[in-house]
Amino acid sequence: MTTLLAIGTQKGLFLATSDDDRRTWQVGPAHFSGTAIYTVGVDTSGPRPRLLAAVDNSHFGPSIAVSDDLGETWEEPDSAPVAFPDGAGASVERIWQIVPGAEPGVIYAGSQPSALFRSTDGGRSFELVRGLWDHPHRPEWGAGFGGQAVHTILPHPTDPASLLVAMSTGGVYRSSDGGESWAPANKGIKAYFMPDPWPEFGQCVHRVARDAADPTRLYAQNHHGVYRSSDGGDSWQSIAETLPSDFGFPMVAHPSRPGVIWNFPLTADSKRHPTELRCRVFRSTDAGDKWEEQSSGLPGGPYYPVVLRDAMCTDDAGTAGVYFGTRAGEVFASGDEGESWTTVVAHLPDVLSVRAVSI
Repeated sequence: MTTLLAIGTQKGLFLATSDDDRRTWQVGPAHFSGTAIYTVGVDTSGPRPRLLAAVDNSHFGPSIAVSDDLGETWEEPDSAPVAFPDGAGASVERIWQIVPGAEPGVIYAGSQPSALFRSTDGGRSFELVRGLWDHPHRPEWGAGFGGQAVHTILPHPTDPASLLVAMSTGGVYRSSDGGESWAPANKGIKAYFMPDPWPEFGQCVHRVARDAADPTRLYAQNHHGVYRSSDGGDSWQSIAETLPSDFGFPMVAHPSRPGVIWNFPLTADSKRHPTELRCRVFRSTDAGDKWEEQSSGLPGGPYYPVVLRDAMCTDDAGTAGVYFGTRAGEVFASGDEGESWTTVVAHLPDVLSVRAVSI
C-alpha cells in the first residue's frame, strides 16, 4: 500500500508518498509555487483518487485545480469555478474547504465569506447553495481572527440530503433537505465572548469531525471548548476535562474505529502556542471522556509552532495513520495511530492543510 500525503502551504502544494511503512517519505517539488493552498480535497469515488486543490493566487484570486493522475498534471479552469452569481453582492475571497459528497461526482466547497457551493461534475463547476446564503442569520455572522468562512463541511455518509457545516463566526448549521433550509445546531456550545454566552448562533467553532462508526456522534473544537454531540448536533457536552487546554484548532476522528479522536491543544487566545511549550498530540479512545498524550518521536521543548484547523488528518487505513503540519513548516506522521511519530519533511512554508489517502 502506498500513502499519498498532500501538504498545502503558504507557498505551494507538496505531495509526499510512503510505501508500506508510513515512516519513510519521498517529497516532491512544489506545485503552484508561490500560491497559498488553503485546503485539498480527495475524491475516491472514481477509479483513481481525484485531487482538488484550492489555489489562492494573490493576483488572480481563488480557484480550484483538479488532478486525476495524483498530481502529475493539473486541470486549471480559465475562470474561477467557485464564484457568486450576479446580484449576490459578494465575491469569493478564499476557499477554505473542499469535501466530496455522499453521491459520486458531488463536491462541496466552503468559502470566505461564509457560503457553501455544490458541484455535480466532480469539482469543475459549482453553484451557490442559496439556502445557506439567504439564511436570515447571515447578516449577523461575524468574522473570526482568520476571517468569516465556512471551514467545515460534513456530508452524511449514507444520506445525501443530510449536511452539516461550521463557520467562524456563526457556529454549526444543519440541513436535512439537501441544503434548501438550514437550522443552527449549537445548544451547549458556549460563546464566552458574547453578552449571552449561550446564544442560538454566533459561536466561533474552529472544527467539527464526525465519528466514522456512528454518524450521529460529532466532535467540535471551539474557540475555548471541546465538545461531543451524541444526537447529530441537537445538543453538545464538554469533553475538555482531561485535556491540558480547551483551546485549539483541529479535531480529527478515526476513519473506522468508534470513539477515537485526536486534538492538538494550545494555550489561550493571546499566546497561541502548544501547552507547556511541548509538541503534543492528544488522543481519546472513549469519545472524549479521557485523553492521553502522544508525543513519542515529536520535538522536545520549548516548542512554539501552531497546528491550524485543516492541518491535521488521518488516512483511510484500518490501522490509521495520523498526520499534522505546523506553521513552522514541519510535517509529522504516525503509522500506528499516534503511538510514535516521524518527521515527513521540515523547512516548508507555513503548513495550512494536510490530506492523506491510500493509493
